[in-house]
Amino acid sequence: MSVENRSIEENKKSLNFIEAIVEDDLSENRNDRKIQTRFPPEPNGYLHIGHAKAICMDFGLAKKYGGTCNLRFDDTNPTKEDVEYVDSIMEDIRWLGYDWNNVYYASDYFRQLWDFAVLLIKAGKAYIDEQSAEEIAQQKGTPTQAGTDSPFRNRPVEESLDLFQKMNRGELEEGTAVLRAKIDMTSSNMHFRDPIIYRIIKHPHHRTGTAWKAYPMYDFAHGQSDYFEGVTHSLCTLEFVPHRPLYDFFIDELKCLTSDNSDYRPHQYEFNRLNLTYTVMSKRKLLQLVSENLVNGWDDPRMPTISGLRRRGYTPQSIHNFIDKIGYTKFEALNDIALLEHAVREDLNMKAKRVSAVIDPVKLIITNYPEEQVEMMEAVNNPENEMMGTHQIAFTRELYIEKDDFMEDAPNKFFRLAPDREVRLKNAYIIKCTRFKKDTAGNVVEIYAEYDPQTKSGMPESNRKVKGTLHWVSAKHSLPAEIRLYDRLFSVENPGDEKEKDFRELLNPDSLIIKASAQVEKELVHAKPLENFQFQRIGYFNLDPDSVTDRLIFNRTVSLKDSWSKIKNK
Repeated sequence: MSVENRSIEENKKSLNFIEAIVEDDLSENRNDRKIQTRFPPEPNGYLHIGHAKAICMDFGLAKKYGGTCNLRFDDTNPTKEDVEYVDSIMEDIRWLGYDWNNVYYASDYFRQLWDFAVLLIKAGKAYIDEQSAEEIAQQKGTPTQAGTDSPFRNRPVEESLDLFQKMNRGELEEGTAVLRAKIDMTSSNMHFRDPIIYRIIKHPHHRTGTAWKAYPMYDFAHGQSDYFEGVTHSLCTLEFVPHRPLYDFFIDELKCLTSDNSDYRPHQYEFNRLNLTYTVMSKRKLLQLVSENLVNGWDDPRMPTISGLRRRGYTPQSIHNFIDKIGYTKFEALNDIALLEHAVREDLNMKAKRVSAVIDPVKLIITNYPEEQVEMMEAVNNPENEMMGTHQIAFTRELYIEKDDFMEDAPNKFFRLAPDREVRLKNAYIIKCTRFKKDTAGNVVEIYAEYDPQTKSGMPESNRKVKGTLHWVSAKHSLPAEIRLYDRLFSVENPGDEKEKDFRELLNPDSLIIKASAQVEKELVHAKPLENFQFQRIGYFNLDPDSVTDRLIFNRTVSLKDSWSKIKNK
């Protein structure tokens, strides 16, 4: 094999299966080498990380091959849709680093879809059915039993046309009539058994108001919208595999009834959904969590929504890296959320500024340090990136350290502070605990220690070995803060698969722990909303948008290490 051919073969192996299809289409000059995709969300909720995977595919594919990706809102059900969701979807796409060539709505095509439906009726390929939804469902049959024809299946064309007009004028009530395509009630594909293609909805539409009362169903609107726009590669998830024959059927009928003899037609391709452990991806269930106040809105940092991940401190790059790792296949899988957490740790390790914060503070008094002295210690902003430089942190006689960093009766393997033991205060001195004080409840409230002035970081004596290093902040030169420790929203690995329990019963009671008395170094007074930091020895955090000048709020993005697996395996 020549070097050139070997290079081509290696490139094909590195492509996901959809990219391989696109490259084959380009090599065969299909659609005049045009590549056009679309991202078609329904504006009935906020996007979640599963949508992020589709966004990366739709927009990324068009970008890679010099094509076009449009944003198209599938707004065919006005009872569930809102402009709020439209705006949030646009914000999320831009945050992930993409922009669209055009913005379209399925409602842009309501007239064209209506005209197509009329053509189907006139051709004897659609009819108005006045049965109830329950009756229609019963007549559908089963995958092994043929369906039963509707008594209205052979209704006269003019009668169906008249009723179709009445549906849209609002002269018929919701649920009293639907338009069904006349296909095959014996088909092995249940979607072909005279599917409903129009129903009555008398709820104002967020764009068209009350102009329409008859609305197209998804299976009818989706493929035709692709066709009207010129989409070449219609990408969706695997649950739409059984719908693809119907997608092709309606496009064939549209081309036939409109005498379109061109070679162009959109093709649907399916890839696996993104499913995560310890979460749910059902938009219906996410809406329940929000509407029942089980979380604090769509952007609650425990939610798998893109806005929730953004507020928690995830970065666009970390989400891209995660999606690249799991890839695109034709097989469903449950992805471990630990892989997503690893992706953000890996990204923030290179980007996040290191600062000091004490979440559960206890006062440490260095008795032999001058009372009024303030010493500025040099702190490296990020040891992984020298270009980020350093900043200074004030060292004083009275400090705060973590309560967990002191133990009255410490075992030998406890390498933090205890009576008569030494530790290093990071970027500062070695200290030795001399005594401590308790309150009436037996809680340690003050720790007393002495420092060795010859052990300042950077001095020759500073090389003296001690087993523990603690972070700290100055009592006089720190800021009060609220720390929100977020964890996984559900306590079981696959809450969507628990059939015997309501998913709401599986919520993790410790998914949010608030530490209201934290102290952080003064450097953080300059923090900007959503800015990422590493709190030394604790984890990665970002500034919550609800913060105010005199009350900073930080959200934990992720801990420094994965401790969950140890907890759940105990």
